[in-house]
Formats: sequence, structure tokens, C-alpha cells
Amino acid sequence: MRRRHRRAVGQLALSAFLLVPWTVYLSVSLPDRFEARYWPMVWVGFDVMLLVSLAGAGVAVWLRRQALVPLSFVAATLLVCDAWFDVSLSWGRGDVWGSIASAVLVELPLAVLLIMRARRVLKISARLAWQRLGLAGEPPPLYKMPLFVALAPSGSPQGDLEGAQDA
Repeated sequence: MRRRHRRAVGQLALSAFLLVPWTVYLSVSLPDRFEARYWPMVWVGFDVMLLVSLAGAGVAVWLRRQALVPLSFVAATLLVCDAWFDVSLSWGRGDVWGSIASAVLVELPLAVLLIMRARRVLKISARLAWQRLGLAGEPPPLYKMPLFVALAPSGSPQGDLEGAQDA
């Protein structure tokens, strides 16, 4: 587990590190104007992905499944991206105000709602797991919660929080 943890941290750090020069390169090399041949297909495809993620999150809520957590985060991310691109691509044109209204009144509030619902489910799940392990008190906040809470080697219900944080 420790090796996987180090590998994951290393991969994410390398990705973030390499994204900096790539972003700088794009900022100076992309053309001011670009005509996309399959523009409708791109936007319809994006909206289909958004629709599938929202429908998946809805079905997960309806069936009371944990899958609503990742599906809600995916849908929220796509909503924020949709708002960003709608506003950015209409900037300086007459329809920018419609894009801003759509972003502020629909897309961003729905993204926040999805994230809050997923966070609530994570907190409830953590509290139930905490209680089932027989741990005293309330679980720590999500940002301090280890990825895995393992049973101590003796089989006691005291979680090996320090070991789990290293995993």
C-alpha cells in the first residue's frame, strides 16, 4: 500500500508539474481564431456526456447507491466546464449575457448542489463506518479522514488511523 501511495502521489505531482509548461506553451502558441469543422458534434457530444452523468447521478440517488458520489462530482465538473466554455466562447458577442445568466442561475448552482449532496453522503457513510468499527466520538472531518480505516492487528475495533494515513 505504501508503494502504491507513493506512486500515486508521484504521478499526480508529475502531472501538475508538467501541466505548467504545457499551459504556458498553449498561451503563446494557440491562434486567436480557430474554425472547428465538427463544432456541432463537439457540443452535442459534450451535452450527451453531461446528460448521461446527470441521469446516472439521478438513478444512483433513486436507488440509494454510493455511485452517486463519483457521478455527482463528474456531473458537477462538466457543468462548471460547460459554464466556462459558454461564457468564454460568447465573450464580446451579444449572447454573452444569456451565457452568463445560464451559468449563474442554472449550471453553477446545480454543480454546487451536486457537490453538497455527494459530500453529505460521504459524511454519513464515514459516520456509519466509524460507528460500525466501534470507534468513540465523531469521525474527523472529511479532509482529515484517512482513505482507509483498518482494524488493528489484534482485531480490536480501534482503527489504525496512523497506518491508514500512510497507506
